Amino acid sequence: MNSSFLYHAWGLYDHKCSGIEYKGNTIILHIETKTPKKTCPQCGSMHLVKNGYRLRDFIGLPIGGKKVILRMKVQRYKCKNKDCNYDRQETIPFATGSCSYTHRFARYVVGLLKAITLKDAANLLGVTWDTIKDIHTRYLERHYAPPSLDGVDCIGIDEFAVRKGHVYKTIVVDLRSGRILYVGEGKGADALNGFWKRVSRKGIDIKYVATDLSAAFISSVYEHCPNAVHVFDHFHVVKLMNEKLDDIRRVQYNMEKDINKRKVLKGTRYLLLSNGEDIFDKEYKTRLDNALAMNKPLSQAYYLKEQLREIWMQVYKEEAESVLLDWVKQAQESKVPQLMKMAATIMAHRTGILAWYDCHISTGKVEGINNKIKVMKRTAYGFRDERYFKLRLYALHDCRITRNVG
Repeated sequence: MNSSFLYHAWGLYDHKCSGIEYKGNTIILHIETKTPKKTCPQCGSMHLVKNGYRLRDFIGLPIGGKKVILRMKVQRYKCKNKDCNYDRQETIPFATGSCSYTHRFARYVVGLLKAITLKDAANLLGVTWDTIKDIHTRYLERHYAPPSLDGVDCIGIDEFAVRKGHVYKTIVVDLRSGRILYVGEGKGADALNGFWKRVSRKGIDIKYVATDLSAAFISSVYEHCPNAVHVFDHFHVVKLMNEKLDDIRRVQYNMEKDINKRKVLKGTRYLLLSNGEDIFDKEYKTRLDNALAMNKPLSQAYYLKEQLREIWMQVYKEEAESVLLDWVKQAQESKVPQLMKMAATIMAHRTGILAWYDCHISTGKVEGINNKIKVMKRTAYGFRDERYFKLRLYALHDCRITRNVG
């Protein structure tokens, strides 16, 4: 076979083909090094002799839809110089270590994985799923692990469920680039220990942090970044208020004895939790107004829920603080237990809530990443290999690599 073709097709620039076999849909090329070694690479003497060989198979780039196997005669050499102990196989320039595929095949697979899943790539190329996964794992390790912390000063922290109610992981995200910087086990303060160790070792100065109202995250950030601006994400504050409102709705519905009034309250959950400005249908608007008119605690909770967003709509921090304190006063005066508890929570976290005016950050980018993780897990039907799962997370910001891989 022409040596130029061997080079351009499979990158074999110093090898020759001694034979070709055809087995079904597979082409087997028997190759060996063109010129045997004559001098010892270790001592430079001319006493180098052949010392047996072994045949190794490598998966090469397919040709015409057919699988290609490069069956190489790997020569072993031994130095006869009494002062030299050289006794090794010749190096293989087109493959790495014990890998059973060539560099060009690996690059081809990585290119395919931008458009198709691991399973589809394995079926297309006639190789095992494990081979494709091994190629992808090595690629991710070279390019994405461990994530660089250089220039990181603004982070978001959140947890996600691997198996809801059983297994959780905590992620730290660079809010400027959208990269996942760290993946920790669990959702407690100790889940972040590994990240803080890296930050300390690298001498990174974290200036801004965004989290939810998790006590574990708050204590961990305060311990390791006491001087950072710590912002409590407004989405989670509003979400907590929505939970209180929904709880009030359930309690009021169960307490209501009048059947007609129960009918009015039934099915109002969506209307109550929706943004009031987004309800345009007159029928829905009337139904919501009727439910609020006949139940004072529900009405108080709903209008306080609507007013809560005003905290983040002011021009100055001082104005926002005034709005917050007024909201807390109204909630306390309502005497509704859920609202009084919400008021206590907001007062306890008011510094972090108002810190949004010092740095307009949130965990919105982290929540978006969590949604991507859910899609990724669904596409792959879960992950059994923890290391591979983490590598996939580190590369999640680069959609060119992870768009359809499953």
